[in-house]
Amino acid sequence: QVQLVESGGGSVQAGGSLRLSCVHSGSAYNMAWFRQAPGKGREGVAGMRHDRRTTYADSVKGRFTISKDNAKNTLYLQMDSLKPEDTAMYYCAVDERVLSLTLIAGMYKYWGRGAQVTVSS
Repeated sequence: QVQLVESGGGSVQAGGSLRLSCVHSGSAYNMAWFRQAPGKGREGVAGMRHDRRTTYADSVKGRFTISKDNAKNTLYLQMDSLKPEDTAMYYCAVDERVLSLTLIAGMYKYWGRGAQVTVSS
């Protein structure tokens, strides 16, 4: 059973930055960040494959950066130029199966409990 723990959420004004961290136990082939705003579905934000290939949602390209530190078993999401519409609960997700990198939530088996990000205008 893989466990994930997110940290680094908080409140920031528009234009500001935050960095989310996700410490995970066990192995991971694909890793990703998702978010869910109140009343909306879960949205894929950024993903990274074991070989560090990445993919981003169009809404965050150029503003968010996904990275990882294998020695620390930690996945990061650097969020810059934040906008009020980025306000959501952010979730880390991993899967150990050898699959194509994707931002489809159903393709990830293990999930963290989430970290709240609030951006005020």
